[in-house]
Amino acid sequence: MHLPENLRDELKTPLGLLIKNDDSEKAHVIKQIYAENVVITVGDATSELLIKIGLIPFLQIVDGKEKRHDRELPVNDSIVTNLHCVNPPGELTQQSIDTIKKSFNSKPPIRILVDGEEDLMVLPACLFSPENSVVMYGQPNEGLVIVRITNEIREKIQKIVNSMK
Repeated sequence: MHLPENLRDELKTPLGLLIKNDDSEKAHVIKQIYAENVVITVGDATSELLIKIGLIPFLQIVDGKEKRHDRELPVNDSIVTNLHCVNPPGELTQQSIDTIKKSFNSKPPIRILVDGEEDLMVLPACLFSPENSVVMYGQPNEGLVIVRITNEIREKIQKIVNSMK
């Protein structure tokens, strides 16, 4: 499925709470949320941020890139399950959706390594995350977005996915 141009601007709006990069309480807020929820991270920088403050996401979705430039994968020696999928930029493949679904039946902590781009995988991550989950992803040049998974969020995201071609 391809992301149509008219949805690109809509997806630039954070799906949840935005914590600014310069917020001095960022680490405290993340730790508090982590203590109460299943945490899924989408993006290398977001996954690395949690790991650096001593938190291991249940699921991390990474592609070895940051702002479309190659980078080292976040170092995480505790990964139990490694999965892989192909997801080209600006697309959402059935393989990536199926891999996310499969991950929730795997032994955590889990890493999905994406060949391509993981940005749009925020959508199926939100759709298929278990109850009591939070999806965290980076808002470029702004901060960290924290999406509490609710029926309302799932309905909003399902409409977006249904609009993709």
